[in-house]
Amino acid sequence: MNKWTTFITDYKNYLRIERGLAANSIENYVYDVYKLSDYLEVNGIDVSPLKVTEEIIQQFIYQSAAELNASSRARLISGLKSFFNFLLFEEYRNTTPMELIEVPKIGRKLPDILSTEEIDRLIGAIDLSKPEGERNRAMLETLYSCGLRVSELINLKISDLFFEEGFIKVTGKGSKQRFVPIGGTTQKIINGYCNTIRNHIAVQKGHEDTLFLNRRGKGLTRAMVFTIIKNLAKHINLNKTISPHTLRHSFATHLLENGADLRSIQLMMGHESITTTEIYMHLDRTFLSNIISAYHPRK
Repeated sequence: MNKWTTFITDYKNYLRIERGLAANSIENYVYDVYKLSDYLEVNGIDVSPLKVTEEIIQQFIYQSAAELNASSRARLISGLKSFFNFLLFEEYRNTTPMELIEVPKIGRKLPDILSTEEIDRLIGAIDLSKPEGERNRAMLETLYSCGLRVSELINLKISDLFFEEGFIKVTGKGSKQRFVPIGGTTQKIINGYCNTIRNHIAVQKGHEDTLFLNRRGKGLTRAMVFTIIKNLAKHINLNKTISPHTLRHSFATHLLENGADLRSIQLMMGHESITTTEIYMHLDRTFLSNIISAYHPRK
């Protein structure tokens, strides 16, 4: 529908220029708008984004609900709200058809975490006799000690390492950069990998500054890091479903357990909202009890 395409293109430009979102994030935002546009076309409803009504949106959501769980339905409604708020902001519309449409309440799933002993076992299972072993150990140590997302890990550059200052520069969601502290042990392991393994790899053009390389001298993919961690978990008979994100969750939880404040954890993890960081408050009720005992006047 051409009348939708124009507004979707404007919306994409807004997300890219005004919001500074990355290409993948932009596609996720507009996916739900395309679904609505396709629904209208299939059902012969000839209406532009400027004229679509709440009743039409309700019918679309109702028909979509049959194939969506509560979480996906909430994301669908959230995506449409963002689009129509954009039209409102740009004064294409005076009202939004999403105003009275409620997002379904969904339980917030607590992330899986590993104990420090389980992390030690996982890293200890790496075969250091193989060249990729040193790399894998450096990657897992970095994931856990710095709380990185897997995309941040694979895009880490040698020029992002500021070891003398005790920091690494991380490029997160929306190309936002932050500095994260890195401990001496992890620095030593990364230097060991660089000096004994990476220096002997024939680096492909365009990857000269990439820190973690595969055997062909190119950067690793997300899927490769997932596979490495899952194979290690299987090797030590770890009866948990884990991923690179599990190490990130464990990083935050262990910091909280040892007395770090939420604001510091938020900055290190690159969370835009403190609300995202607050989920870790639910993971260790013993820690919360200790906080009350230590600091409340009626302890």
